[in-house]
Amino acid sequence: MTEPIILAIESSCDETSAAVIRGGKVLSNIIATQAVHEQYGGVVPELASRAHQQNIIPVVSEALRKANVAKKELNAVAFTRGPGLLGALLVGCSFAKSFALGLDIPLIEVNHMQAHILAHFIEEPRPAFPFLCLTVSGGHTQIVLVKDHLAMEVIGQTTDDAVGEAFDKTAKMLGLPYPGGPMLDKMAAQGNPDAFEFPVGNMPDYNFSFSGIKTAVLYFLQRQTKENPAFVQENLADICASVQQTLIKTLLKKLVQASLDLNVRDVAIAGGVSANSGLRKALQAYAPKYNWQVYIPAFEYCTDNAAMIAMAAHYQYLKGDFASQYVSPEPRMKI
Repeated sequence: MTEPIILAIESSCDETSAAVIRGGKVLSNIIATQAVHEQYGGVVPELASRAHQQNIIPVVSEALRKANVAKKELNAVAFTRGPGLLGALLVGCSFAKSFALGLDIPLIEVNHMQAHILAHFIEEPRPAFPFLCLTVSGGHTQIVLVKDHLAMEVIGQTTDDAVGEAFDKTAKMLGLPYPGGPMLDKMAAQGNPDAFEFPVGNMPDYNFSFSGIKTAVLYFLQRQTKENPAFVQENLADICASVQQTLIKTLLKKLVQASLDLNVRDVAIAGGVSANSGLRKALQAYAPKYNWQVYIPAFEYCTDNAAMIAMAAHYQYLKGDFASQYVSPEPRMKI
């Protein structure tokens, strides 16, 4: 069997991305960001879908050019089916279906969350099965037991808000610019994480809850600014560091529990929040204590990108897992 060449498209939120993969090796990974959302302090779904329509042809063309691959050489076209924003997913899905139909090649639907985990197989070192993956983003917080490339089980997840949302909402309360999570991380590096105390979520099993800490931060800021209107400006770095430490403790507490209970020592992180420097440092600090082999993806593969979609599609292609032309987006798609 010749090495399959696959074009992959990612359009689940506000990143338009295309990648080309040959035999499991990523040849190109092009991402177009959408600055239009900055003035609104968050992603506006309708504007996101319009920007995808503008970006998708230039991005796909650049991905093919950089990979030095002609359209006629492609063996399949892959796309993110879900989860994500419906309008944004529709753009990628419709384009991929038309492209595959025009070339008369197979179509591959990819689960966005599975792809985040499979980003670990783009480059060395690669985790061994089974491993635990803490998948953290603006919309998801999960602990996944990964048994094989395409065999995954969610063993714990948030019961309310995702950790990425907690980062972003806290940043917004503090007056930090969009995107809030990375800005909070940057400020936290300059602060004292023990300056203020916030509650660590305590849910049964391996589940999470982050609505409580958002409320706690809100009430804390209201009390402090009532006494001192300049409190946030005077203590910004310490507040950021303290909130970030609390969120990270909440995440790793459950990851440790799952690792000990299941006797799994290969541990990974994935998703947009895995780019958080505090989380990356904390995970590495936990490694010797719990005898973990830790896997952290490169920054470019943490946030939404088509290379991870391509990697998932590669394994699905080898398995013969193809979609029909009747496929449609699934905004709430689960692993």
